Amino acid sequence: MSITPAHLNGSREWSDARLLYALEEVVETELNRHLKVAKDWMPHEYVPWSDGRNFGGVMEGEPWSPEQSKVSDIGRTALVVNLLTEDNLPSYHHEIATLFGRDGAWGTWVHRWTAEEGRHGIVMRDYLLTSRAVDPDELERFRMSHMSEGFESDNRHSMLHSVAYVAFQELATRISHRNTGHHSGDPVCDRMLARIANDENLHMVFYRNLLGKAFELAPDLTMCAVRDVVVNFRMPGHGMPGFERAAARMAIGGIYNLRIHHDDVLQPVLRFLKVLEISGLGPEGLKAQEELGLFMGGLDDQATKFDERRQALLARRAARAS
Repeated sequence: MSITPAHLNGSREWSDARLLYALEEVVETELNRHLKVAKDWMPHEYVPWSDGRNFGGVMEGEPWSPEQSKVSDIGRTALVVNLLTEDNLPSYHHEIATLFGRDGAWGTWVHRWTAEEGRHGIVMRDYLLTSRAVDPDELERFRMSHMSEGFESDNRHSMLHSVAYVAFQELATRISHRNTGHHSGDPVCDRMLARIANDENLHMVFYRNLLGKAFELAPDLTMCAVRDVVVNFRMPGHGMPGFERAAARMAIGGIYNLRIHHDDVLQPVLRFLKVLEISGLGPEGLKAQEELGLFMGGLDDQATKFDERRQALLARRAARAS
């Protein structure tokens, strides 16, 4: 692959099509690395099948009730959000297949990623139903409502914005799954979500490394894309029923909040790629870098204020409980 000189860095020189072609060899390298380190696993091995029994309805089994669940209240909330997010995989596949293509290394990665992500929804739903962790009727109504709306990425207009987004989003999903497991109160759930989180981390590494190469090829455009994505970041499940209320509960419960988003999602990727230290940028890239730095400082301040309010709320709850 011939590397275009760094000074050819403007929007006229770097169309989506040119960037896709220029990054093809990098995608192939990262795909081969991923296939060497990724380990196949069997979703059915993480499900406590011996706990299962028929539900009410046509099987005339036992209706679901909350006391049957082994997971905590915050665990149930987060598990539903996480599974509904995974359920929209057909829409995600359509988006990235449209942006990245179905041929060559890009296409191979798109299909491999989709196949790996498919395991997550399979094992989570099997676990939730077998262990009676959540209300199955409500879960299915939410799934139908969420998937009937479809999904459109905020970054579907740009391949580069999409790569930047998933570099952060895959890590955000990993953190959300891992923290859900820790707070679930069920070791079986924790083990299952740890396995899923391992996949999400490998996906993050793929996109993060790809983003790093994009910085080498088109630093100004990539910096602008990262600035836009970080400032306007939303989790992919934002359109699901009751998301705002569930997200607020998850924030207070320590699953995913501003502090976690700043410290455990945004900062690790930005630090690894040394985004705020990149030099030699043109006017647009330098402006984006400065705006990104200012935003991160403001987000840190917001996270500190949130931490203070959260601690005060938890203290009040503990006082009432005692």
